[in-house]
Amino acid sequence: MRQTLAGVGCWLLLTVVLAQAGDGKPQIFRGEIGDTQCALNIHSLTRSHTEMLESKKMGGTAATCAAYCVQYLGGDFVLSSKNEVYRLDNQEKARPYAGQKVKITGILESKNKTIHVVDIEPSR
Repeated sequence: MRQTLAGVGCWLLLTVVLAQAGDGKPQIFRGEIGDTQCALNIHSLTRSHTEMLESKKMGGTAATCAAYCVQYLGGDFVLSSKNEVYRLDNQEKARPYAGQKVKITGILESKNKTIHVVDIEPSR
């Protein structure tokens, strides 16, 4: 019972902190978990993994490319959604979804286009 109450208390505290840090209420964002290297055109002309996958130096999938760029090239995981790229404040939550289409629940801090991640799940 105490663990349940502690978990609920932590969840409420997190929600309050995130609401104050961002622009308001949690929103839903959809897109692909990519990396700053490709999504921000540092190593890509198309804001995608296309060039890196063709070179076969970063692996054969979007997931391996994103993971490689984050681990070895100093990139961060981001959400690429149409022509927008959003930074993610919780890199560890994003890591398992590298290269995948996802639905993120979070609070957008519009000043620096950062999503304060509440939840990530595969997009359906």
